[in-house]
Amino acid sequence: MTISIETIATSEAPAAIGPYSQAVRAGQMLWTSGQIPLTADGRLVEGGIEEQTHQVFRNLQAILKEAGASWKDVVKVTVFLKDMDQFAVVNEIYASYFGDHKPARSTVEAARLPKDVLIEIELTAILHN
Repeated sequence: MTISIETIATSEAPAAIGPYSQAVRAGQMLWTSGQIPLTADGRLVEGGIEEQTHQVFRNLQAILKEAGASWKDVVKVTVFLKDMDQFAVVNEIYASYFGDHKPARSTVEAARLPKDVLIEIELTAILHN
C-alpha cells in the first residue's frame, strides 16, 4: 500500500521559517507544524496571550482551509504555553473556535518557545476529500 505525501502551504498563514512545512498530508491525515502568532506576512503579533492565541488560531484555520478541512475534522491538538497560569484564558478562546467539537488535547508549559512567543499550537486532522 502506497500513501501519497503532500505538502500543504497557504499564503494566508506565515511561511515556514525553517526546514519544515506548514502542514503535511499523508493519505487522509493532516499534521500541522506548530503555529506561533506570526501574521501571514511574518510579523509577530503585538499584545498579550489573547491577541497571540487568536492569531495562532487564524493561522491554523487558514492551513485547514487550504487542506479542505475544518475545525470539526481536528482529532488532536497540542498546546504549548509559556505560562500555565494563562491556561484559563487560552481555554476560553480555544472553546470559541471548536464549539461543541472536542478533539483530544494536550497542554504543556514550555520553558521557551520560538521567538519568545507566549503560545504555540499544532494539530492533527482527518481529511475527507
